[in-house]
Amino acid sequence: ANFQGQVFPVKIVFVAKKGVRNKYLVLASTNTNLTPQQIIQLYSRRWSIETYFKTAKQYLRLNKSQIQSYDGQVAQITVTAMTYILLAWQERLNKDDRTLGDLFYLMNDSLPEIKFIEALVYLLKTFQSQEAGFISQTINQFLAYLPHNVQNILQKVV
Repeated sequence: ANFQGQVFPVKIVFVAKKGVRNKYLVLASTNTNLTPQQIIQLYSRRWSIETYFKTAKQYLRLNKSQIQSYDGQVAQITVTAMTYILLAWQERLNKDDRTLGDLFYLMNDSLPEIKFIEALVYLLKTFQSQEAGFISQTINQFLAYLPHNVQNILQKVV
């Protein structure tokens, strides 16, 4: 490839869309040592990150915070991330976009899947094993804001 007078090698990968003729996704990488599968995996991870930041900024007001302290900023980012995770989990219960353009379909074999509820239970049990006072109060406040169906599931396993 040639960009602003500089020449560099590029590896291009075409990912066909299942069941649709002449529809494909074109991915490019300047790291020509990567296999097509590695390039697809990298792009799928980057796409997930881009989707997260777009949603966090556009709908969850990640970039609208006026907090000045470091601890406050960490708390804001954490709450935003947890909100996104809960919303993504609820959406996934109704609709699964992981196979969009076959990009996420190819990721299923290489990455193990853990159910959201299992990850949340693990996280809560880890917190509960720590200092009882502040962490338990924080967990209880967090659980109070969860949807009732999630609360019911968590009460059975925590």
